[in-house]
Amino acid sequence: MSFSSHDRDDAVDESTTGSRSTRKLALVAIINFVGFVVELAGGILFGSVALISDALHMLFDMLAYAMAFGASYTAERFEGGESWSYGLHRLEPVAAFLNGVLLLPMVGYIIWESYQRFLDPVAIDPVLTLIIATGGLLVNVGSVYVLQGDEMSLNERGAFYHLLGDAGGSVAVIVSTVAVAVFDLPVADPIAAVLIGLLVLASAGNVLRESTSILLERSPVSSEELRDELTTLDGVERVKDIHVWQVCSQLTVATVRLKDTATTLEEQRRIRSRVHNHLMDKGIDHATVEFVGHVDLDTDPAGITNHSH
Repeated sequence: MSFSSHDRDDAVDESTTGSRSTRKLALVAIINFVGFVVELAGGILFGSVALISDALHMLFDMLAYAMAFGASYTAERFEGGESWSYGLHRLEPVAAFLNGVLLLPMVGYIIWESYQRFLDPVAIDPVLTLIIATGGLLVNVGSVYVLQGDEMSLNERGAFYHLLGDAGGSVAVIVSTVAVAVFDLPVADPIAAVLIGLLVLASAGNVLRESTSILLERSPVSSEELRDELTTLDGVERVKDIHVWQVCSQLTVATVRLKDTATTLEEQRRIRSRVHNHLMDKGIDHATVEFVGHVDLDTDPAGITNHSH
C-alpha cells in the first residue's frame, strides 16, 4: 500500500512558501546591488579600502542572492516527472555551495589590499566615508527585515549569514572611520578591512558546511537516537534499517525497515500511523516504511508493506 503525506492543500502551501522565498531573494539581490554601487563609488572617491572591501562583500552577496533566486525560481517551475522524481530542488544546495566558494577569493583580495595599506597608508575622507558606510548599514538592516519572519530555506539562511557579515562590515567601517577622524589613526582603515574579511570567511564556512552536508547526504538527525525512539513506540519490535537525508533544506526524506508485533490488519495500520507521526514530528517530510520478518497482513506475498508518507 502507498500513501502520500502531501495532499492538495499541502502542495498549495509549499508552492506559496517557495514563491515567497523566491521573491525575498530577488528583492534582497536588488537592494544589495544598489548598496554595492554606492559603497564602491564612495570607497574609490574617498580612498577607503574598508569601504571598498565592504562594497565587494556586498557585490558577492548580491551574486549569491541572484544565484539563490535562480535556483529557487527554476526548482519551483520544474515539475520533473518520472525522470526527476524530486524536481530540481538539488539546485538549492548546489547554488549555496558555489556561493560559499565564491566568497573565498574575495577574502584573499581584502587581506592583500589591507596589507598594502599597512605598508603605505592612504588618507581618506572621514565624513563622506562615514555617510556612505551608514547608508550601507541601513541597506543591510533593510535586507534582514525582508528575510526575517518565516522559517528560512538554506539559500535564505545563506543570505542571512551574508547580511550579518555585511552589517558587521559596515559597523567596522564606521568605527574605523571615526578612529581616523578623531584619533588620526589611518591604520584603522585596513584593520577594519581585515575584520570584514574574517566575517566573510565565517559566512563562507557556514554556507559551505550546510550545503556540503546536504550534497553528501549527511543525516540531519541522529539515526541512532531516531532508531531508539522508534523502538519505544507501541507495536514496534525492532528497527532493522534506517536512512535519513535531505534533498534540499526544505525536503527531508527517510526509509525505515522495522519488525512489528501486529496480529491484525487494523493493528498494523495503527503502528504505521504511529511511526509516521513520529517521523513527521522529527521534521521528516517524506518517508517509506517497510514491515519485514512476517507474512504481510496487507496480502503482500513478499512479506513487505511499503508506506510512503
